[in-house]
Amino acid sequence: MATAPLHDEPLAAAYDARLLRRLLRYLVPHKASVAVALAAIVGHALLRLAEPYLVKLAIDRHILTGELAGLELIAAAMLVILTGSFLLEYLETYSMGMIGQRIMYDLRMEIYGHLQRIDVAYYDRHPVGRLMTRVTTDVDALNDLFASGVISVFRDIVMLAGIMAVLLWMDWRLALVAFAVLPFIALVTQWFRRNARAAYRAVRGWIAKINAALQENITGMSTVQLFRREARSYADFDRLNRGHAQANLDSIFYYATFYPAVELIGAVATAAIIWYGGAWTLEGTLTLGSLVAFIQYSQRFFRPISDLSEKFNILQAAMASSERIFGLLDTPPSLVSPAVAPSPPGRGEGRITFEHVWFAYRGDDYVLRDVSFTVEPGERIGIAGHTGAGKTTLINLLLRFYDVNRGRIAIDGVDIREIPLDALRRRFGLVLQDVFLFSGTIRDNIAFGPAAGSDAAVRAAADAAHASPFIDRLPGGLDAEVAERGATLSAGQKQLLSFARALAFDPQVLVLDEATSNVDTATETLIRDALHRLIAGRTTLAIAHRLSTVRDMDRILVFHKGELRESGPHRDLLAQRGLYHTLYELQYRDQEAKSAKASASLRLADSPQRG
Repeated sequence: MATAPLHDEPLAAAYDARLLRRLLRYLVPHKASVAVALAAIVGHALLRLAEPYLVKLAIDRHILTGELAGLELIAAAMLVILTGSFLLEYLETYSMGMIGQRIMYDLRMEIYGHLQRIDVAYYDRHPVGRLMTRVTTDVDALNDLFASGVISVFRDIVMLAGIMAVLLWMDWRLALVAFAVLPFIALVTQWFRRNARAAYRAVRGWIAKINAALQENITGMSTVQLFRREARSYADFDRLNRGHAQANLDSIFYYATFYPAVELIGAVATAAIIWYGGAWTLEGTLTLGSLVAFIQYSQRFFRPISDLSEKFNILQAAMASSERIFGLLDTPPSLVSPAVAPSPPGRGEGRITFEHVWFAYRGDDYVLRDVSFTVEPGERIGIAGHTGAGKTTLINLLLRFYDVNRGRIAIDGVDIREIPLDALRRRFGLVLQDVFLFSGTIRDNIAFGPAAGSDAAVRAAADAAHASPFIDRLPGGLDAEVAERGATLSAGQKQLLSFARALAFDPQVLVLDEATSNVDTATETLIRDALHRLIAGRTTLAIAHRLSTVRDMDRILVFHKGELRESGPHRDLLAQRGLYHTLYELQYRDQEAKSAKASASLRLADSPQRG
């Protein structure tokens, strides 16, 4: 039998009163619907209890005696009961289904809202596929609990209690015969619960693995195809899929064994009732109608027991899912807005200060070491350095995706940890190297801020970013559809849209993180031309691998191994012949070598061929 790797699936108790109480709180907003469902369940159970007793009356008082007067009343009562049962069962099913769907809606909105508040570091530690499982599969399991579990348990309990009371009232001797098989039912049920629980948890573990693998491989399908890894990825997915299938087969085995076993025990009980009840009927100590009613009641007695075992499995699924859902909901965001915000009125001047900042993503492996600098309002700052020097980390800390370990970052003298997150991030417009576009239209992706801009504002942002020419060529223009992650657009087009989005946001500070590294020379020229006009009067921080992007900045900060090594204008840094000069020489030497090689190739191609 397959065993799933369940390092993220803790095997908790099958029943947890604390979790169940917390789940039941989701019923409170829908208490009117719950009351309707409970009333329908109790009424339906009581009507079903009346059916066998009417059969007893019909046999004992009319069929055996030949007295037909009054039999039509019993038949009419039976018809009324069946009609009432149909209506109550409809009301019960509809009410519970509606309750389940409403709770699913509430839960998913609560989870999604929490995912929006939780900090970026959380996503570094948790695969997206597993988080998707929380919002989809786990919430579905709770729907089963509310729609067909927690409330309908009352129906089974009412049926069992009612049948036991009626049987004891009709004939206690035959009732004890029917109850004699209950210890065997208890043993079979305990076996089923124990094994079905483990099998079910294994299935959930494999589902989480499959979701994570699918999300990763589908997102990176171009890389899989590029490196010809299809066969290996297929084999990996085959292993996960086989594990999931085998875990399901294991659970099917327990179901396939349990229900026939309950039916068999029920048949033994019926046989015992016929054996003893038939003898007592012949002796005249039990009426034939009572015997028939006993048989019908006994058949209805074992079905709720089977249903309760199924409800146990639903409860187990809910416990497993609620553990994971509440584990997510109980994870507090490590970055929160202050309770009392002393931020300056309005947006302030926007002076940015890093004061002795130290930061490490993990442990004491510091990415930034004692970094201090000030950016004056309206100043244009370039940030340069080798890969891994800590350039992007500066932006992550400034936008407060992470908090500093030591030191502080301040805006207009106020620590950014004391500024509400929405007020802080409202100041910044961010353009990343890897542009993320959402499904929708071009207009939706440009007017992406809290308040969607007017058509004029969107068009103005597109014009300023030089995105209008290619937008106008698309079918529908601003209303052209954008595929997932902008798959149908070129890297340059996506980058231009990213600039337009940042401009439509009208930021106080424009942050560019390798914003031109993925575009061709012509597109970079467009962007640089736009930037000269866009950054006028606006504080700008530009991280760039291409030093040509930052050479015209007011000041360039040069980082190396997490430390700020040099600072100054382009010409002054070159004159120092330090780290910046070395970076500049290496970059332009490579470019000049490539240019010379290309020229030589052209001259060789143009030279006359010798025979």
